[in-house]
Formats: sequence, structure tokens, C-alpha cells
Amino acid sequence: MAKLMRRFLITLFLSTSALCATPNAAKMDRDLSEVSVTKLHQLYRARIYTVRQVTEWYLARIDTYNPTYKPILELDRAGALKRADAEDTAAKTPAALAAKLKSEPLWGVPIVIKANTSIAGLITSDGWTGFLQPGQELIAPRDAQIIAHFKAAGAVILGHTNMPDFAASDTNNSSAGGRTGNAYNVRYSPGGSSGGTATAVAANFAVLGQGTDTSNSIRNPASTDSLVGFLPTRGLVSIAGIAPFDWLLDDTGPLARNVTDAALALEVMAGEDTLDGRTAGSAAKEPPHFTQYLKPGALKGKRFGVPGFIVNAQGATLSATGATRSLTLRPETLAAFRKAIEGLRAAGATIVEDDSILPTGFETLVRAISTAPYRAEGFEDFLRDFGPATYKTPAEFEKATGQKLPGFLLGQGRGNAPATPQRRLEDDPKAKETFWEPQAKALAAYNADLERLHLDGMVYPALQMPPNDELGPQPGGGPSIGPHSNTGWVNRIGVPAVVVPGGFYENGLPFGLEISGKAWRDGELLGYAYAYEQATHHRHSPVLLRKE
Repeated sequence: MAKLMRRFLITLFLSTSALCATPNAAKMDRDLSEVSVTKLHQLYRARIYTVRQVTEWYLARIDTYNPTYKPILELDRAGALKRADAEDTAAKTPAALAAKLKSEPLWGVPIVIKANTSIAGLITSDGWTGFLQPGQELIAPRDAQIIAHFKAAGAVILGHTNMPDFAASDTNNSSAGGRTGNAYNVRYSPGGSSGGTATAVAANFAVLGQGTDTSNSIRNPASTDSLVGFLPTRGLVSIAGIAPFDWLLDDTGPLARNVTDAALALEVMAGEDTLDGRTAGSAAKEPPHFTQYLKPGALKGKRFGVPGFIVNAQGATLSATGATRSLTLRPETLAAFRKAIEGLRAAGATIVEDDSILPTGFETLVRAISTAPYRAEGFEDFLRDFGPATYKTPAEFEKATGQKLPGFLLGQGRGNAPATPQRRLEDDPKAKETFWEPQAKALAAYNADLERLHLDGMVYPALQMPPNDELGPQPGGGPSIGPHSNTGWVNRIGVPAVVVPGGFYENGLPFGLEISGKAWRDGELLGYAYAYEQATHHRHSPVLLRKE
């Protein structure tokens, strides 16, 4: 007994000494740069750092590098430190710490949130100065469900990340926060519209982050910043409390430096929400236990098809959000894709290339899915449930602020596009022919190709081009509107997709490999991503520069 007591006192002394000591800066840099959730929890369990010390390390890193890269739009320094102190207080004893780490999967993990997502007491700017007017800010009266889930899981929220106004861009330049640069080269685009979160996570401003995706906005920046970006099956995660761009296509998911962290975050984010009807019954369709799928051999015997309409795109363009985007697959991107899929083969997968797999006609089916008559419904519901007391409707916003909301948020068209008469999806007798039946038809075509060739998913480049230099002259003049992708079809049919680091171009910018899967098989898709990650280990951290 005396021997056990002596061992306990020595352990307690060492633990207390570690907590009281001022951490060595160089050691913290080594320990926390590229740290995973699992590793961070090991450091906490060993009492090497407190949550406050870790939070202060991230805040100091943001102070140092944010002036150069500008991914952080609103830093909640006081809130983050208050949360960190509360967590340290609640885990003073080894037993209390062990209980916290067991019950709260993101305990003490600093994270960042995209600026279109409601955090109680903070401004939901949506990247737009119109929601930042002094005295009329769009201050969230409560948390979005995913934020409530993050807090319940023990995460420390550092603040909001920059994003283009209303998420309406392939890059990351906003009226609220200016331009965000790529973590690997600040001159280049970080992608959009979750480019602020992507740069912040890639640059180690946080352990992981949250993004939103209407047509590529998690996966695009994951590709440009060598991250894992996960788009869940629509309905697995609630989008209530997120300022919508097009609520029938919008989704939200994690951005992380590794698949395990993405899976942990998705487990936290998932859940049914009465404010998002599409989540009803989701727990029964796919219980959120995603980490159980993360096995190195998950790709053995699996088969993936290469969509013909993506790899054969030459001279193709798509008019979206008022701008024409080139969907031509660049030769250097095709070469990077060919190289990247060798990692799938090495891990035991078969790649099937056949022009009949999702051919050009599939795009026609996808474009028949119309969301235009229902755009206003999403924004009206958002203001009703998450707007400040002074304006709960678009009309009240305009009266309170003297400003008009952009017409495209309310279905009024963009540029010279005609306005679309607005209806509520639930009450529209034409909703079946306008949205539900075309979506079902396109999803059936996707599933038919999977079944015909016994495929487990599709694989393709996440982008049609490398990240582009935004500080040099742009093709055609004007501001950058790239990098372009051809992946919005995934949102339209509601299936999951994941981007994993797939290597680097000759200029040192990342290439991302995207894999789509079957609806409500998100865990299996994460397993494929994990097996690829473990077989290739493509990611390396960027070298950051300070602003002179």
C-alpha cells in the first residue's frame, strides 16, 4: 500500500509540475503543428499541456500569420479562452480528465467555423458587409445545431473564417474580410467558398474546421490546400442555422488534415433536427459511428468508375451565379489524376474507365433539377429562426438597415436573368415535377451505373485545373473566378463525396482526389479515404510567411 501511495504522489507531483511550468515554445511548435485530435488528447492525458495553453498557442499563431493569409474573419479570443479555462477547471483530477476525454470526443480541440454559420452571440456575416452594419449586425440569437453539437463535444471555437459574399464564388474574396490566400502559396487561390476554413486548417490555425458546400465549396478548397474535405449524404447533418445560398443544394461537413479527424467531426455534426426536415430518420438510415470504418484494407476488392463527362470535358462551360466557368479538364490536372489513382490500385482497388460511365447525357439529367422557385424559402426561414430581433424577414432587414438583400438570394435572378416566381417547396403542387422527380431520375442514373459495373463509387479530379495565381493577370481580365470544378452534380443528387490529398503539382500546389459514394453509406466512403491516405501519405505541411 505504501508503495502504491508513493507512486501516486510522484505521478501527481509530475503532473502538477507539468501543468504549472511554462511550456517550451519550440516544443509546443513540434507537438502542435499538424496535431491530430487523437494526439492532442494524448498530450492532455499526459498532462503535458492545459487546454488554455493549447488555445493560446493557436491564438498566437493566428496573430502571427493571419495578416498574411487572412483566413480568420472574426476571432472570438475572449470566448475561446473562457471556454478553455472552464474545461481545465472541469478536468482538474485525473479521473475527471479521463471522463471528459471519454464522453466528449472533441474535448479541448480548437476549431474554426465558416462565417455563414450561426454561433450564439457572434455575427453571422456570411462574408458580406451588409450584415456588419454597426447597430444592425446579424448577431445570432442561438447556435446552429452543429455548433451546439460541437460545444457539447467539448470543442473550443476560435471564431469565424472568411468566405466570399454569400458563398457565391469559387475563390475566397469577400467584402467583409478581403482576400484569403492559399496556405501553400499566398498568391494562389485557396478555393471557395470554404477557403477561409481550408487555409486556417492547412496552416495550423486550428485542429479542424467546418465548411459548407452548395456545388463544390468544401471539396474545392480541400483540394487546393491538401486537406480531407467531406460532403455528407444530404440529410445526415442539419443545415439549419447556416445562411443559405441555395438551401436545396446546401450541405455542411468537416475539413481536416487527416481522415480520422474528419470522421470524428462528422460523428459530432450528424443528427436529426426539427428545423431541417431532410434529417428526419437519418439516425436509422446511417448511425453516426464512422470511425469504425477506418481500416487500412478498406479498398481491397473495391471498384471505382471514372465519370466520362468529367475526364472528357473539353471546351465545356457552365454559366453559374452570373459568371461563365470553364469546365475543360487541364492536361496537367489529368496527369495528376492518373498518377493519384495509382495509389488506389496499390491499395487493392480496381479503376474502371469506360466512356459509358456517367456520360454527357448525365449532365442533362442533373441540370433538369430546378431549385430556382424555392430559393427565397431558404433565406426567409433562416432569418425567421436565426436572425436578430430587429429583423426576422427580408423586408424587416431592408427597413432596419436601408439596404437591399441581393436578389439572387430571393430567387430574383442575377444580372439580366429574369426573376423566378417563388413558391414554398412543401406547398407547391409542381414540386414533384420541378425538383423531386428530376432528382430521383438523376440519382437513379448514377446508381444504375454503379450497379451495372459493380462499382462502389466514382473517382475523379476534385478540380478541373490547378489552383490559380490570383495576383497576376487573369484570363479575360477582371477578378479571379477559379479554380473551377465539375462536381456540383453530387449536391444535386444528394450523395456523399470526399476529397483526399492526392499529391502536388510541379509548382508545389496541391492536387485533390475526389471519391463519391452511395447515399447513406458515408462510413464506407470514409473507409476508402482512410485506406488511400494510409497507402499514400501525400500531405505535407505548408511553409508559412509573415507579412513584412
